[in-house]
Amino acid sequence: MVNAPSCPAETRLYENGRVIAEDFPAEQVHEKLAAHPNAVLWLDLYRPTEADLAAVAAEFHLHPLAVEDATEEHERPKLDRYPEHLFLNVYAVDVSTDPAEPPFGKTEISAFVTDRALITVRKAPSDTAKFVERWDADDKLVEPGGVAFLLHGLLDVVVDGHITASQQLDEAMDGVEDVLLEEGGAPRAVRMRGLRLRKTVAALRRAVAPMPELVGQAMRKDLGLVDDDLAPYFRDVEDHARHASDQVEHLRDRIEGLLQADLAEQGNALNDITRKLAAWAAVIAVPTALTGYFGQNLPYPGFEKTWGYVQSMVLLVLSAGGLWFYLRRRHWL
Repeated sequence: MVNAPSCPAETRLYENGRVIAEDFPAEQVHEKLAAHPNAVLWLDLYRPTEADLAAVAAEFHLHPLAVEDATEEHERPKLDRYPEHLFLNVYAVDVSTDPAEPPFGKTEISAFVTDRALITVRKAPSDTAKFVERWDADDKLVEPGGVAFLLHGLLDVVVDGHITASQQLDEAMDGVEDVLLEEGGAPRAVRMRGLRLRKTVAALRRAVAPMPELVGQAMRKDLGLVDDDLAPYFRDVEDHARHASDQVEHLRDRIEGLLQADLAEQGNALNDITRKLAAWAAVIAVPTALTGYFGQNLPYPGFEKTWGYVQSMVLLVLSAGGLWFYLRRRHWL
């Protein structure tokens, strides 16, 4: 490579089912590939500049539109086909259910898939050791799979991360569900946690939903990327991607249902309070009306008599008490 990228880079070279070189400088990529015509390369670039990508593009004949997408952030998950390579964009995710931590983190990973190299471009900090561990665990697939083996490991790790994130959110909802469905509605802190979970699920869905189609596109026969030996492994990743997508859809429906149930319970509690206030107003209105009547400057039975005062008090207590007892039996109080 004439102009080697200056950004942090990781390298690995596979040949005949084993690693023959790793962590060598990026400027030796051309030399290594020329010396080992049957080898395949993994080259990882962390936050490369336009000049860095231009150097790699010149070496591997990358399409300018794909290079442009690799420099832009917040691209949607996709797989595009170009004359000499494939380009894909995926998101590795990290979910936290701890209220003290950021709820959702994601790493955008762009990748160029050529005949002899998988070139990954990371736009945020992430742990590439997971990819290496997966490749080492599935090293029996290196020889028959070539570059497709490297792509399989990348997609497998990303999709497994999606499943783990969805499971963490499902467990977090278990703790929120019981409180949200309590009588009278949940406390504000619990409702806010439920809204936080809904926001996290929405962000996770944007990363997970396109993955089954993306993996399915990578398996297309006309691409010539995945052979019969690797096809079952890619189908397994596709199945996991569909499972993650279904799980996220279930989580979205579940949290929406919980929040709606809590809102309905709050409405029921408000109706109970309004009914009780109306009932107490009726109880207070009766003695108020009687007092107003006996307070008129008109003679009435017992006017200016002791027994008349007792009579008025008994009437007040009986009328108000009778109304209270009636409303109590109707469960309005």
